[in-house]
Amino acid sequence: MINYNPKDWISFIFRIHRADTFYKLWPLMVSVAVLSGGLAFLELNFLKLSASDTVRNVAMMHNLLGFVISMLLVFRTNSSYDRWWEGRKLLGGLTNVSRNFAMKIRAMKLESKENEFFEYAIPKYAFALKEHLREKKYFGKNSILIEVEEAKHIPNQIAGRMISRVFELAAAGKIPQEQLISLNADLNQFTDICGGCERIKNTPIPFSYSVFIKKFIFVYVITLPIGWVFSLGYWVIPIVPFILYVLASLELIAEEIEDPFGYDANDLPVDTICNNIERHVGEILGHA
Repeated sequence: MINYNPKDWISFIFRIHRADTFYKLWPLMVSVAVLSGGLAFLELNFLKLSASDTVRNVAMMHNLLGFVISMLLVFRTNSSYDRWWEGRKLLGGLTNVSRNFAMKIRAMKLESKENEFFEYAIPKYAFALKEHLREKKYFGKNSILIEVEEAKHIPNQIAGRMISRVFELAAAGKIPQEQLISLNADLNQFTDICGGCERIKNTPIPFSYSVFIKKFIFVYVITLPIGWVFSLGYWVIPIVPFILYVLASLELIAEEIEDPFGYDANDLPVDTICNNIERHVGEILGHA
């Protein structure tokens, strides 16, 4: 995720970074500019169709379709941002439940080996969830405290180890039953958060909807020179690629943020959140 000052307008206007959609779109923008220039040259020098009122009214179609495509892109962007924001709330919930669970474990006055186990297990769950959402098969080195099988759901395995450890301590009389209820509620939140993140990860926008928007944008932009060359002339060469840049950029940004757990520049700072959980849990349980 890019850290920036939202009040610094000048740097926004003149800065082009790797996440800018211009890098992805410039080949298509150049192609559209060449097409626009060719159509403008034919119309102004050979065809001269602007004398026909019927042909000139083709631009009215673009005015109507422009309203439709703007509504589609607004819905597309909003739905993707909702997924991004829900993902952020889930990761914030993971941070809070990790801290709360660690504080409750510390308050139990358990043996140092038990604190050591949870000091390792709680952040390991966060890191395992991060790698699980990024579809990595290898999470990292196992520990004698918690061993996992790579072929299975690793976050579930770690949560299962923590639940088993808590119930073992309760059976041994080291955790009162009333406290067990509170700890169990926190442990359930770990798997609830995992399920919420998996729902976002595994449920992309419907295929037909995504394909339709891309086709709509392409056809709309490709036909713009035909409707506008009569009134704009050679000005269609810079104007049409710019319109392509605006419309296609909205779609590209929506594609990027609808899966917010990856490595893209606009994705959530998952690595930072996991590192913070590790540091905060260590502060709580490291000297318990």
